This record gives sequence, C-alpha cells and structure tokens, in this order.
Amino acid sequence: MPAETAPKLHALPSRPAPRQPFPFSAIVGQEAMKQAMVLTAIDPAIGGVLVFGDRGTGKSTAVRALAALLPEIEAVEGCPVNSARPDLCPDWAQVSATQITRKPTPVVDLPLGVTEDRVVGALDIERALTRGEKAFEPGLLARANRGYLYIDEVNLLEDHIVDLLLDVAQSGENVVERDGLSIRHPARFVLVGSGNPEEGELRPQLLDRFGLSVEVTSPRDVDTRVAVILRRDAYETGYDAFMPEWQAADAALRERILAARVALPALKTPAVVLHDCAALCIALGSDGLRGELTLLRAARAQAAFEGAETVGRAHLKAVAVMALSHRLRRDPLDEAGSGVRVARMMDEVLP
Repeated sequence: MPAETAPKLHALPSRPAPRQPFPFSAIVGQEAMKQAMVLTAIDPAIGGVLVFGDRGTGKSTAVRALAALLPEIEAVEGCPVNSARPDLCPDWAQVSATQITRKPTPVVDLPLGVTEDRVVGALDIERALTRGEKAFEPGLLARANRGYLYIDEVNLLEDHIVDLLLDVAQSGENVVERDGLSIRHPARFVLVGSGNPEEGELRPQLLDRFGLSVEVTSPRDVDTRVAVILRRDAYETGYDAFMPEWQAADAALRERILAARVALPALKTPAVVLHDCAALCIALGSDGLRGELTLLRAARAQAAFEGAETVGRAHLKAVAVMALSHRLRRDPLDEAGSGVRVARMMDEVLP
C-alpha cells in the first residue's frame, strides 16, 4: 500500500485591512458644516454642532470623517474615561497601569432607542452574579469623554435621554446614584447632532446647548452633483488610489487645527469686538448671554485657524450665522429663515 502522505497545508487568505472613513477634505461643498466642525476641533468649549438638512447630504459622512481627521489624544492605557494622567483615573475603574498611550479622539454614536443604563452606565451584572462583586460598568458618556458624542436623528431622541444629556453637558460630569452605586466621572465631550427638520423639531432646551448650528441642502447645480458622484465612486471602486491623495489633504488640515490650538490662548481680542458681539445679539433679540459667549469663542477659533493675531469684525461675520441663527425667537411676520435674519442684521449693526 502506498505510504500515507501528509496533508497539504493551505495558507489562509489574509483579511483586507478595514477601510478608513471617507476623507473629510474630499467632501464636496457643505462648507458651513465643515467649517463648524473644524472650529469645534480647535476649541471644544464652543459647545458642539447641530447639522439639520435633507437626507443624503453628507451629515453622517462628515462626522465619520471627522474621527479620522482629528489629532490623537494621550490617555492612560485601559482607563475607561480616557484620562490624560494616572491620578485622574476614577477609583472605581481599578486601573493599575501607568503607561500613557496615544489613541484616536473618541467619536461615540448615541443610537435612537438607547437605554439610560447604556448611556450613563450601570451595575455590572455579570461580575455581580459570577463573583459577587458590586462593580460599575461604564456607559457611552464615559467613552465619549475628551471626544465627540454623535446623535443621528437627534430630534427623535426620547425626552428623558435629552434631559440627561442636558445635565451632563452643563456640568461636564456624569453622576450615577442607583443599585447601591455612587459613581462620578468626567464627561466632557463635544455634542454633534444631525437630523431632518421634516421629522420633527428639536426641544428648545437642547437646541440652545449646541454652540453652532448649520443647515445643509442638496446641491442644485449639475457640476457639484457630478463631483460628489465621482469622488464617492472613486472611494468605493478605487480605494487604494483615491485615499493617499485625500489623506495628505486631511493631514495638512490636521496640522492647521493643531497650530490654531496653540495660537488660540495668545489671540488679542479688542474691546470693539466685544461691543460688536453684544450689539448684534441685542439687535437680534437673543435671550441670555450664551449667544455672545459662543459667538466670541467661534470668532476666536476662526481667527486662530486663519493665522491672525487679533480677532476682528471679519471673523465675527464669518461665524455669526452658525453661532446665532438657532437662538432666535420665531417671528411669524417674517418668512425669511433665521440665517437670513442674522445676515440682514449684520449688515445693519456691523457695516
């Protein structure tokens, strides 16, 4: 009988590397949306971005692209809240590592229908049952600390989740008092929401928490729509050739963001700019002072991005619509949109 031969071993096919998101720089048009996201990357204290508009206008694509664009952060390895130093890790996390690693800026999705336990965290049931230990299982707010929290269809979010987000966004801290747990941890994040106005309006309490608001529409000219089709098709069918060019553009934009972050504290803000902020908000009838503060922060970020040493009226005008349009009271006698009203008032108050 012939001797048995050893079975041949066949090499397993290698798995293709996961695709990177569509590049931020390759998004055609939608300049206001991209500008707003860049400004919050320079200064997260601006308070987030609300993007409202038609379906299929690149809202979700821009948020995914933002994750790949943003600079990495330094965080303690294994820390569930992305702490920058070991002494900042919460005690309940029981992190023994002291090694600092670099990781992508967190961009966490908050899905519709999410439970409160999933958002804030809750008792770790598995450890309680198997080990008899009372331990905390962190939620989405812990993962989003020092990063971005993204809500698609934000206008459809349940009211009790909206109230919870309002509390955390204001305090920058997540507090959990339930199931015998008493937990606190930092939860400072930039809130990014997108939605379609046809599916319902946003509650005024949450609307006011977004620093910037932009409206996106479908392009109306043939050339722009063709450019969108060509770039998306190149990404899907010629990924290896398409990505290097736009990754280089994203890298250059990232360097501009980093440079603007460094320059921001040294920017000079003349008294006339503060006067312009107040005068414009008074003329528009903006409630409270959040409008002035957001307008000033956004203008400073715009000036830093442009490489200016002093904030000027031009920087205010560049960001006024996105900083103030969602803070206006409705005027039933004025059919113009809020953005048009802000632009019209700028021409009168800031000639």
